[in-house]
Amino acid sequence: MTTDVIRAAVGTIRAGILGAGFMARVHADATRAVGGDLVAIAASTPSRSALAATTVGAQRAALSADELIAAPDVDLVHVCTPNSTHSGFAAAALGAGKHVVCEKPLALSADDAARLSALAADSGRVAAVPFVYRYHPMVREARARVQRGALGALLTLDCAYLQDWMLLPTDDDWRASAELGGPSRAFADIGSHLCDLIEFVIGERIAALSARTRTVFGERDGHVVDNEDIAALLVQTASGAVGTVLISQMAAGRKNALTVELHGSHESIRFQQERPEELWIGGRTESRLLLRDPAMSSPDSARLQRVPAGHPMGYLDAFTSFMGDVHSAIAGEQPDGLPTFADGLRAAVLTEAVLASAAEGGRTVEVRG
Repeated sequence: MTTDVIRAAVGTIRAGILGAGFMARVHADATRAVGGDLVAIAASTPSRSALAATTVGAQRAALSADELIAAPDVDLVHVCTPNSTHSGFAAAALGAGKHVVCEKPLALSADDAARLSALAADSGRVAAVPFVYRYHPMVREARARVQRGALGALLTLDCAYLQDWMLLPTDDDWRASAELGGPSRAFADIGSHLCDLIEFVIGERIAALSARTRTVFGERDGHVVDNEDIAALLVQTASGAVGTVLISQMAAGRKNALTVELHGSHESIRFQQERPEELWIGGRTESRLLLRDPAMSSPDSARLQRVPAGHPMGYLDAFTSFMGDVHSAIAGEQPDGLPTFADGLRAAVLTEAVLASAAEGGRTVEVRG
């Protein structure tokens, strides 16, 4: 649905953002790109809110999160605050009749995530979680190939999400504290993205997993670390495919290396987030690169291609497409692949399964749901 059609259906969607970090800036840019108005922002203090309003271009600084959530001129609340606050703010926003986009993790426990998912369903409001890697056009192309049987039967998968921003003992962040970040860091932060993408592309669930985790430094810059830096999983899907999933925030030289490689009985495919314009297709007699081109793409992929072939698209384009689908859903559409609070619940269920398995030395855990 185009911006003009959305405005005709519901008027200009007015957004308020909770939080003032990097993700708040991304949400603000995507909101403007799809024709929304950023009317307010609230940070941890009034002075920080005032600075954030200037930085992201919001019309005003709210004095508090409660004020922003209650504001009559805010239709859509974006929750971009530390993880431990997500569920409370999201519930309050839904209770106030707002639509909500909540950063992951949706909640720090599967039970809390389930309550939020149910609340969202009962509210009739749009409630989305930005698993935005779904919105790379070549991810949709990979999904279309799976759906039409090009891979054949799924046999194995080899997937990873590697970063290096926590490589050194002096690298510190609020996410390394269970109080603010939650009991899981590496998996909940980036592994959730990867597993969401795996299940989205293959069209089936991870049914069982065995996990090992590692915390390399007990302290970072003088602060106690009480969640993991690394997680390694053996997984089995509902159809019986088996595979490996490696998550690390301590892989030197890897900045945002998300990779999904699937091996079928007919062909293999690989998507790399750092090379989003291409999809590797592997065959017994030859392999090739499929380059993004809206003229040659599946319809679901083509609708997300904001520029012609040869004009590189990336993360911000994917985020903007996600935000466009949020606004379309508010206008009454049902865009395919929009990640909702139900998907946020799924991520919380997987996170608890990983932690439970790791706590018991890698015991195989059946993943509910």
